[in-house]
Amino acid sequence: MGKKKKEEKKEKAKKKEHAPIRPTEVSGAIVQTARSIRTVLSRNLLSSGLYAGQDGVMLALADNGGMTAGALAARLGVKAPTMTRTIGRLEAQGFVERKPDTVDGRLTVVELTQAGRATLDLITQACNLSEHQALDGLSDKEVRTLLKLLRAVDGNLRGVVREAGEKAVAEEI
Repeated sequence: MGKKKKEEKKEKAKKKEHAPIRPTEVSGAIVQTARSIRTVLSRNLLSSGLYAGQDGVMLALADNGGMTAGALAARLGVKAPTMTRTIGRLEAQGFVERKPDTVDGRLTVVELTQAGRATLDLITQACNLSEHQALDGLSDKEVRTLLKLLRAVDGNLRGVVREAGEKAVAEEI
């Protein structure tokens, strides 16, 4: 590539860098990125027999031991019916089992089975591969910046969700 073409390319990139951000451009990019990584993770999880979303349940149980469906739903940021369906599927696959809570017999605790524990290494490998594929070409500094920014965005959104929930409760009173 000639010197003039390189300069034109740099100038074009500079203009693009300073162009105003279109409405929904950021949210659209975040949603598309989330879809893409979920698709890649699903593909990378195939050998384990799991689907994206189930891995989070398995890893939460590995970290915390037995948990109620409600605690799992809260930890993973999903609604209780979604968690109940996911647990049912994992149970049918033989990865988890439900048992009465040893402290409060009214509660049911979800625990990993031997087959579930045996699958944890495959889940970790699939997650690591997906992350490696997603971050290919980014420096350590860029990855740290990305994490910092994503956590800030998530914190902002969680605050909005929390405020909306508090407002709904206040209106009921």
